[in-house]
Amino acid sequence: MNVAQDLDGPIDAQIETLRKNFWELAQKSQGNTELLLSLLRTLELLHRQIREELFEPSLPNTRNTLYFLLKDIEENGGWPYIERMKLIDIINFLLESESKSFFSSSKDES
Repeated sequence: MNVAQDLDGPIDAQIETLRKNFWELAQKSQGNTELLLSLLRTLELLHRQIREELFEPSLPNTRNTLYFLLKDIEENGGWPYIERMKLIDIINFLLESESKSFFSSSKDES
């Protein structure tokens, strides 16, 4: 069972179109932190809905078919994961920005 083969053709093209449209929307939102955060939340919600409402109920009910699914997951890119930015990363980003701002203003005063 090759799950990737099931996505060939029109469905694969629709997924690519959705990906491109979402990316274009994100690019148009560049600089608008609130809108970009909303897009990320939408992706996370969609991921959760697909996983809980569609994927989990469709899981195989025999060890043999589960084995082939797990093998396909391993061979074709692993488990989908949406990484969250850690609070420490946000704090470090702010500290770096403040430090750059401080040093550039110090040079201007010299």
